[in-house]
Amino acid sequence: MLQQTQVKTVIPYFNNFTKKFKNLRALSRSNNKEILKMWEGLGYYRRARNLLSCSRQLVNIYKLKLPNTLMEIKKLPGIGDYTGNALLGLVYNKPTIAVDGNVKRVFSRYLNKQAVKINFEKFIMKNKKKLFYSKRNADFVEALMEFGALVCKPKDPNCVSCCLNKTCKYFKSTDKIKNFSKKMIIDKNYDVFCYINTKKQIALTKQNQVSFLRNFNLPTMKESYGFSNNKNWIFLKNYKNNISNLKLNINLYYKFSNKIPATHNWYSLKNNKEFIPNFTKKILRQVSTLF
Repeated sequence: MLQQTQVKTVIPYFNNFTKKFKNLRALSRSNNKEILKMWEGLGYYRRARNLLSCSRQLVNIYKLKLPNTLMEIKKLPGIGDYTGNALLGLVYNKPTIAVDGNVKRVFSRYLNKQAVKINFEKFIMKNKKKLFYSKRNADFVEALMEFGALVCKPKDPNCVSCCLNKTCKYFKSTDKIKNFSKKMIIDKNYDVFCYINTKKQIALTKQNQVSFLRNFNLPTMKESYGFSNNKNWIFLKNYKNNISNLKLNINLYYKFSNKIPATHNWYSLKNNKEFIPNFTKKILRQVSTLF
């Protein structure tokens, strides 16, 4: 849950999730529909699907025992180098480092060297004796991530009170690196077409070819490249919606109709037991103003 999501956002989801699923076996017995509904609002929904698939493999193939090598652990759905190393360190106390953005920033600043110019795998191997002189490897994995988040922050790092400033090249240098560029923002324009009926229902489909929400329930959507000639539709509202590095400009259209395309199904504007992504929920709120 914490991948690409802030702690304060995750806490209520984590508490509800662990209350519902007490252990891996209970999680493995769930299904995509239930997991996605509990994940609703967190975004990056592939994580939820991977978590369910991972739990099933751990139960059925690995007999509830987490693999203890990076090669084997990376066979599990959704686990790459970062998550694999984090688990090996935290669970098995192995001498390893989970290299995420925070950790890269710590080493990059410490060396006062552009992160893209550092081979982190080689750097860690070369300095293994210095980095893993303690047997508290699990604590070290967690500490490095927390250090990057709380002390060696992206902006305004706490260099003066930092315990590493005596040997930190960034702190000592008058020519400090600046390699933490902003995420590239991509502007997109979309026309969204909402079939609604007098029962306060909206027609949604999973057939849209929208990369950031593919295979999720959405109204009909089309990318707009300029003037839109949508004469059979009533314009409702223009609004903005940001998803990750996408800055979306939405033109929302609607029509009342009892007939909908075969690929669509009716959904309540307010009471949905089905999983509905936040992107769609915002549309539902806009359309609800018509009633």
